[in-house]
Amino acid sequence: MRFMGMATVMLLALTVRGDGVAPGKAATQADRVLILGNSITLHGPKADIGWHDNWGMAASAMEKDYAHLLVQKFTAARQGRAPKFLIGNIAGFERGYASADVAEVLKRYLELKPDLVVLAIGENIPAPKDAEEEAALLQALQALMTALRMEGKARLFVRGSFWPHAVKDRLLREACATTGGSYVDLSSFGGKEEYFARSERQFEHKGVAGHPGDRGMAAIADAIWAVIAAEK
Repeated sequence: MRFMGMATVMLLALTVRGDGVAPGKAATQADRVLILGNSITLHGPKADIGWHDNWGMAASAMEKDYAHLLVQKFTAARQGRAPKFLIGNIAGFERGYASADVAEVLKRYLELKPDLVVLAIGENIPAPKDAEEEAALLQALQALMTALRMEGKARLFVRGSFWPHAVKDRLLREACATTGGSYVDLSSFGGKEEYFARSERQFEHKGVAGHPGDRGMAAIADAIWAVIAAEK
């Protein structure tokens, strides 16, 4: 996923009531949902790789990427009332986590004041080469997740990598646990060819083809939703 474009966001502004997922309120009833990731979450048009859309690469339609499938699930759980939601690409943090200004990375996203956050990163993070790099990555992930939790005001759900990597996924899980989030394990997904877009249609760029297709996007959404639905 070296070809991620400039981070863009999508916002559906709806009138909502309440101050978030209050104690005793199911996570499925969140009013303001923030979904952050990389190109699997959102990627704008990039003609040189044959990608001409503005949603999660490489779903066949906006409503079929995992982020919009999650919004549909929230809407159904809320008896047809769509939550206010924001979808963003923070691939720049993945690549430059060592020097990233977390407050600056998240500034526009946290203006939503989310009561539930889905974080889906990892694929673009350089694999740590030694214990020192592992420690640096863990610290950066903890800083990011702590900020997303907004002093406990937001529930956090952290998705493991679609392209599994034992070390990076372990650090994502550890950072999630230490910041009070809930982890979504996708380690079983990597070997399932039917989840890749290349199994559904042809793409001119192998990198695009290696992203989740409609089946993969649906599987990701289902996995995340199962963890959200289990949290009361």
